[in-house]
Amino acid sequence: MPAITIEGPKATKEAKKEIIEKVSKDVAEAYGLPVQSIVITIHECEQDNVGVGGKQLSEIEH
Repeated sequence: MPAITIEGPKATKEAKKEIIEKVSKDVAEAYGLPVQSIVITIHECEQDNVGVGGKQLSEIEH
């Protein structure tokens, strides 16, 4: 049973549903396993808790 953890910014319920469906399908196909055996966990990170190049992500203009 493959387990995948995705870390990223906050997402809507609809976006999380789409991410889970698409990643599960692709991983299941790659492993040749049923999609029901794939476990996905999404960790949402606040931009203040992520640093890039010595700065908080919230300080960097996007």
